[in-house]
Amino acid sequence: MSGISGLSRRVALRHLPRRTVRLRLTFLYGGLYLVSGAALLAVTYILVHHAVSSQVVSGQTLLPPHDGGGLQPGGVPGPGPGSSEGAVMDMLPPEAAEAMAHQRSTLLDQLLIQSGIALGIMSLISLALGWIVAGRILRPLRTITAAARDISATSLNRRLALQGPSDELKELGDTFDDLLSRLEASFLAQRQFVANASHELRTPLARQRTLGQVALSDPEASVDSLRAAHERILVAGAQQERLIEALLTLTRGHAGIEVRQPFDLGQLTREVTGARTQEAALRSVALRVRTEPATAAGNRNLAERLVVNLVDNAIKYNADDGWVDVSVRVMAGHAVLTVANSGPVVPPEAVERLFQPFQRLGTARTGGRRDGLGLGLSIVQAIAAAHGARLTTVARPEGGLITTVSFPVVTTHRALNGNGAMPVRTG
Repeated sequence: MSGISGLSRRVALRHLPRRTVRLRLTFLYGGLYLVSGAALLAVTYILVHHAVSSQVVSGQTLLPPHDGGGLQPGGVPGPGPGSSEGAVMDMLPPEAAEAMAHQRSTLLDQLLIQSGIALGIMSLISLALGWIVAGRILRPLRTITAAARDISATSLNRRLALQGPSDELKELGDTFDDLLSRLEASFLAQRQFVANASHELRTPLARQRTLGQVALSDPEASVDSLRAAHERILVAGAQQERLIEALLTLTRGHAGIEVRQPFDLGQLTREVTGARTQEAALRSVALRVRTEPATAAGNRNLAERLVVNLVDNAIKYNADDGWVDVSVRVMAGHAVLTVANSGPVVPPEAVERLFQPFQRLGTARTGGRRDGLGLGLSIVQAIAAAHGARLTTVARPEGGLITTVSFPVVTTHRALNGNGAMPVRTG
């Protein structure tokens, strides 16, 4: 029997109306009106009861008052000042007192009954009005819900474009439109990145396969020719490894940093530039370095990759007998890294495109070489964003770029976290 009763209870609950926000708002409006009406009815009843009792005490209900008290017509003594209702009723004949009490009781009962009926009717009307008003208020939410249900990754170009006053619901709709815009841009960038990465990875793979097929199809292949083919295959494999490592670094930069540790940006920059002095000399580029102790916070390995990419980019895309200036200084508590270099003229409108993955500005800037992966500045931007650093790049009118990375101010705390690293707060 308990199983049957439980089943019937579940069936009954299934047929109940769904507890939507509109239904809850409707009952909230109705409940508030019911409580307010009941309170108003109670106050009205008390006031009427007091008014009727005051009229009885003053003798105005059934008998006209007599100046100064004394006897009423018919020899009935009138109420004096300060007389109570009981005293007045005792002065009246029993029939008059009973009629007066009956009239007052009937009046109050009729008031209570009619007010209760009116309250019930108005409560039902308030529920209906609450249902209508809640529906009108929640209409933008239904529009947002329907749009969110219909929008997919292939239809992110749709927008709500809610009309009406600038209230909270319109602000919610505008925020949803902004979110769709960011998602659309993110999906487009992701698809473009996947396409570019697939193309970049397919090129060395195709080269490896071609070299292997040519070496195997040669019936007169010698040890030297096979060795040369394998060396070229290894070179293509090394290019793949560099590309995959760059992609992993880019992914780590986008993922953010969980534990931030302080490090000396000046010392880090001196280490990076010291290891590239020979390469700069081979390319006939004068490398000038000026650093001072500057504390930054974050992941030192990622910060090192940021400095490496900026310095390598400045040395690689330079002019004959060019120069690279690298400086680290402290400005208003911020550790600031600046890398400036000579080189081909970069159009100001093309600077932003340099930070997009696999984007190059053609042979005018690269000198016909293609020894880069097209990910260096994209990795710099991702690592700077992960550190909360401000990255700015401007094109020099004479040629080359000036790139500045300003790390947040570091405030160290005395306590150490569970990993033994000093937690820092950046601002």
